Amino acid sequence: MITLRAAFLAVFLANTAAVAQVPGFRWVNPMPEDANDQLRHGTYYSDLMGLDVGYVVYLPPGYEDPAEADRSYPVVYYLPGGRVGSEVKSIALADVFDEWIRSGTIQPRIYVFVNGGSQGYYDVGDSQAEASFVRELIPHVDVTYRTITDRLGRAIEGFSMGARGTARVMFKYPELFCSAAPMSGGHQKERQISEDGGKETRGSQEFAHEPTNNSWDLARLYAERSISPGVNIVVAVGSADMNYQGNVEWMDHLRTLGVEFDQLVAPDVRHSAVQLLNAVGSSIELFHDQCFATASTAAD
Repeated sequence: MITLRAAFLAVFLANTAAVAQVPGFRWVNPMPEDANDQLRHGTYYSDLMGLDVGYVVYLPPGYEDPAEADRSYPVVYYLPGGRVGSEVKSIALADVFDEWIRSGTIQPRIYVFVNGGSQGYYDVGDSQAEASFVRELIPHVDVTYRTITDRLGRAIEGFSMGARGTARVMFKYPELFCSAAPMSGGHQKERQISEDGGKETRGSQEFAHEPTNNSWDLARLYAERSISPGVNIVVAVGSADMNYQGNVEWMDHLRTLGVEFDQLVAPDVRHSAVQLLNAVGSSIELFHDQCFATASTAAD
């Protein structure tokens, strides 16, 4: 008789062997020629994986002005969607962020676009995407750029697969982030992982995860820890999104656990980061500003 643990291990090992063979995946990707002028591509060396990892940083207007050399900025880490990661995948959103900052809608901040690895921000085999993000990229950014290094100056957000990663990371590492915005995450898949001993199916594909490494069980562990101060959370989703019902059920789960959060439901918006940000994006960024204002006050 094959035990659940043995079955999980078999699928996990199969996934591990496939990590290096994911078509099109690269840890470092070239910047498009038409990228926003405020974007810079960077790399850091990952000791965890023994290779260079790419990221893209948006620097707000005035950052490179010598007169502003003593100014530090809050940081928003953006986790793009898609299981196969790329740091350049969602950088077109920088045009929207740049417009909001230039218009004074939101306060200036740095954005960092993260490469999610070959398996959607999971640590699988050689693809240590989550661990490298938390343990290597964040410290690298803090020593490379003029950031507010306190959690009050740090937020995380992501769309779709990036929202699933955002949810897991914010519950695991609340000491790192003041504010978090998981947007249109497939939490029904996270629930499947919770209920099926770590198994996730996607069409004909099957993925194996640590059974409790999902946005449902991690929310429960977060609530049991009674984290204070907790992360300020806003859940955003479109009412016509394929993940809408999964988000509704996940938010009910959070309420049952006593996890506090705000919600933003965009009427008639489908599964599109651009559409969702156009509908409620400035409200999400203003949500982060509540934390950032506290950081500025503390610094003063």
